[in-house]
Amino acid sequence: MDQVLFQWGQFLTLLMIAFALSMDAFSLGIGVGMVGIRLREIIKVSITIGLFHIGMPIVGIFVGAYLSDLVGDIAVFMGGGVLMVIGLHMLWNGFVNSDQKSVLRTKGFGLILFAFSVSLDALTVGFSFGLIEVNRLLAITLFGIMGGAMSYFGLLLGRSVGGWLGDYSELVGGLILFCFGLKFML
Repeated sequence: MDQVLFQWGQFLTLLMIAFALSMDAFSLGIGVGMVGIRLREIIKVSITIGLFHIGMPIVGIFVGAYLSDLVGDIAVFMGGGVLMVIGLHMLWNGFVNSDQKSVLRTKGFGLILFAFSVSLDALTVGFSFGLIEVNRLLAITLFGIMGGAMSYFGLLLGRSVGGWLGDYSELVGGLILFCFGLKFML
């Protein structure tokens, strides 16, 4: 009976961690979704983010004991910097090239940058999982499912709000990404 309670306790703990890690994907998805995004792209972005939420902790677990303190701080700083650059690009594009969409779009390098930036905190959690006894398969599975699902809902919500904002949606989305990046940097 104690073993069953431990497993449920670990499951709930890992579920809460997965939820917390996926909140970045949700909130930043709102900003990206405001630019205007098709449902097919939302699904592609959500799957990519889910895969990054699986891959990053796997990398973290393998690196674990060796670099956890050093890379944890660097990862947060890098993620903040990437988000600020993307946000600035969207702001620039909204002011200067208001008739064109930003490079951030959901294709190629922009998609990789976005998925990487919202998954960096999963990397640092993976470092700690490399040091402690935890059901790693369950954790990584929950991270992937939750990261993908929360980004999906954030992108959908952003798409709806972006329709209300019209031409200003890219500016608001860029401002949101820049502010979140700044928050990570400070």
